[in-house]
Amino acid sequence: MRELNEEPCPVSDNVLGQLYRSSPHSLAALIDSVAPDARAALAVYCYRRAHLTSIGLAIAATCDEGDLTWHGGNLGADLFAKSRTDEPAAAGFQNQRRKITLSSGPIRQMPPFEDAAA
Repeated sequence: MRELNEEPCPVSDNVLGQLYRSSPHSLAALIDSVAPDARAALAVYCYRRAHLTSIGLAIAATCDEGDLTWHGGNLGADLFAKSRTDEPAAAGFQNQRRKITLSSGPIRQMPPFEDAAA
């Protein structure tokens, strides 16, 4: 089984960046420009990443259940159900995005290097 980070993005980096920076109105137009089969794969791809989860839900709201299940298995079926809840996914996706944070300190402390020649 492939690692999550090895999963290829079903659209170009440019399109993915546009999706991430888009407003709810422009998101709908961008989603419509992606082929239905690639759209389902993109919904699963985004949903698996914490900072893109809300975009994945918005994309999934435009997909068929069969396509989502084909690309995501049980996750795709769950994604289909979640995308059809009372709150439209695209309406609130901007407010639900998690911020990406970077470590502000060392991850681990390295012991001092001792010269073996001494």
